[in-house]
Amino acid sequence: MNKVILSGNLTRDPEIRYTQSGKAIAKLGLAVSRRFSRDVTDFFNLTAWDKQAEFCNRYLKKGTSVIVEGRVENDNYEDKNGVKHYSFNIQVENIEFAGSARRQSDNQNSEPEPEPPMDESDDDSVPF
Repeated sequence: MNKVILSGNLTRDPEIRYTQSGKAIAKLGLAVSRRFSRDVTDFFNLTAWDKQAEFCNRYLKKGTSVIVEGRVENDNYEDKNGVKHYSFNIQVENIEFAGSARRQSDNQNSEPEPEPPMDESDDDSVPF
């Protein structure tokens, strides 16, 4: 199973582009403080597709606190000199605001963000 859940703050505004077929792709950066060592921060590259990418572009910006659910993908390659490069990217499956909308707006001097849309496919898993 390949599943990752991260909670942190965006390090930059989402960068959105579109494929030739019209699919949206958003690139984001996420800073995550380690649980027991707040002075150590890990940085992750995120990629969101389609509706998730559009959501990110519309509602998220640098500094926004989010919770990300996704999977890890290797971005390994060998350059023309034969040197191997290793990196990874988080493919976003779900992204949500973390913290209160009031705190988000206080930090960003803007109107509170609306709650992200719920995935209707999750309705069967709700216990009530």
